Amino acid sequence: MISPELQSKMTEWRMKAAANTLSLDEMREAILALRASRRSAADSKPSRTTKAPARSADDMLNDLGGI
Repeated sequence: MISPELQSKMTEWRMKAAANTLSLDEMREAILALRASRRSAADSKPSRTTKAPARSADDMLNDLGGI
């Protein structure tokens, strides 16, 4: 979730970018903030459950041999 402070800064950066007045330092700050936000969002995603191990082809063919 994005903090209110970051939302405010993003609004400011968007307005300055639209007016073509965004400085290089502000661009760097925006990129770093957005990357950090993405990393924290990726870290907060629920982890996937582990898959069952794949069976060998020989085991599967042996199972079919009984049919």
